[in-house]
Formats: sequence, structure tokens, C-alpha cells
Amino acid sequence: MSGKIKYTDEPLGDLKVIPDFLPRPEELVFRDEGVKVTIALSKRSVEYFKGEARKHHTQYQRMIRRLLDAYAEHHSRPSSARSTRIRTKLARAG
Repeated sequence: MSGKIKYTDEPLGDLKVIPDFLPRPEELVFRDEGVKVTIALSKRSVEYFKGEARKHHTQYQRMIRRLLDAYAEHHSRPSSARSTRIRTKLARAG
């Protein structure tokens, strides 16, 4: 890589503008307030998340945290916005 670079004046061909899809910098630094907890999980669950995390090149604890966040978000909505499937299933079981 010690050789000189030779630049040419060739046409660039068909160029097109791509809309900006990247998040704003302030969206990248925002994090929810975290609370450290100690929890005992089943070995089967932890092994599952560790395996999935390896496949997706992420951390298993992050996956568990996002799963819990999604669950809490879903169930914190007003009941009319949620699916009635679970309530129907519980009514049948009762």
C-alpha cells in the first residue's frame, strides 16, 4: 500500500439520491433508565437465549430485557387496544 494512487476522470454512471434513513444522533444516545435486579431463570430459558444471541451476534441479557420491555409495553396499553384472544382463552379455562 505504499504505491501512489492514480485517479481517473471517468463518468460516475447512474447516480441516485437515497433518502436519509439513519436515526438522528440524539436518538442513538437515549437509553431508558435501568434498574439492576437479581432473578433466577430456568437453565432451559437461559440456554435458549444464549443460543439465539450467538446466532444474532448480540447479548442474551439484552434480548431478555427487550422481551420484557415488549411484554410490559403490550400489557400497559388500555385493554380495549389489546387483543381479546387472551381474555377469551382465560374465560374458557376458568
